[in-house]
Amino acid sequence: MNDRIFIRLPRRRALALAAGSLAAPMLASGIARAQTDWPNKTVRYINGFPPGGATDLLSRQVCQKLSELTGQQFVVENRAGAGGNVGADAVAKADPDGYTLGLMSVAPHGIAPTLYSKLPFNAAKDFTFVSTIWSLPNLLITRLALPPNNLAELIAFLKANSGKHSFASSGAGTTVHLSGEMFKQAAGVDMLHVPYRGSGPALQDLFANQVDMIFDNIPTAIAHARGGKVKAIAVTSAQRNPAAPDVPAIAELLPGFEMTSWGGICGPAGLPRAVVDKLSGLMKRILDDPDMRAKFQEQGATPFWKSPADSAAYRDQEEVRLAPIIRASGAKVD
Repeated sequence: MNDRIFIRLPRRRALALAAGSLAAPMLASGIARAQTDWPNKTVRYINGFPPGGATDLLSRQVCQKLSELTGQQFVVENRAGAGGNVGADAVAKADPDGYTLGLMSVAPHGIAPTLYSKLPFNAAKDFTFVSTIWSLPNLLITRLALPPNNLAELIAFLKANSGKHSFASSGAGTTVHLSGEMFKQAAGVDMLHVPYRGSGPALQDLFANQVDMIFDNIPTAIAHARGGKVKAIAVTSAQRNPAAPDVPAIAELLPGFEMTSWGGICGPAGLPRAVVDKLSGLMKRILDDPDMRAKFQEQGATPFWKSPADSAAYRDQEEVRLAPIIRASGAKVD
């Protein structure tokens, strides 16, 4: 006796099930093909800092090159606030389809996990890290009317006028901020920290004598120094920078002082492997290009490529390295 039971389905239901079984592999194939063909439309690149700053200038150069190589537009979208956290959060919460990418920055990804008691994202788990792009120091610049003309004079001046002067930053938790906090510790001086929503507005107040100095990213800071708008005092890297060879490193007077910034490119967690591999390869190609390397170096930035796995590991290492510096500064954002 045959124990099989036959169930007669309505014709429409049967046809729907058959169509679904055929559509599933076709849909999967379509998704895979879309990932392989990436990009086939405009890509958003979210920068968590305002227009005009170093991260904006460098990001736009990279996105322009990506547009040239892929034939699709990579559009920079500035979402400033909370030291880059607003932009990072927008990337973390985007669809992981490869069409929303963003700046992987030391501020939200390396510093914020220690600086902020609560974040809207997990810096280690909510992103796909594709590639680092650049490393650059900050440049200590002062308003023209401030009397000191070199680092030794500045330290002596600040000690003689304890608590009477200020340093601006592009936001709490940025390397621009932490450079100032490290300087206060190393030099034994007291200054007021004045945070802004990015370097652009901070520089405008520096030009207007509303604040006394800023440890700004070198690409924009050196341009203003060359233009005679500010005084260039020292760089925050361990050695002098080729973009400003006549400007000493703070470490020459305060041994061991070093604070550099880095940037990269990332997407939300779950970015398709095909997109990650293709974008990583494009970034290596861009950073190996002699013309792009020269453009970066003219601005004081060092081209800095790491694979996706190494980029994620580097972020982890930087969080660990910077944590004791942040804690020692006493800086904390609730």
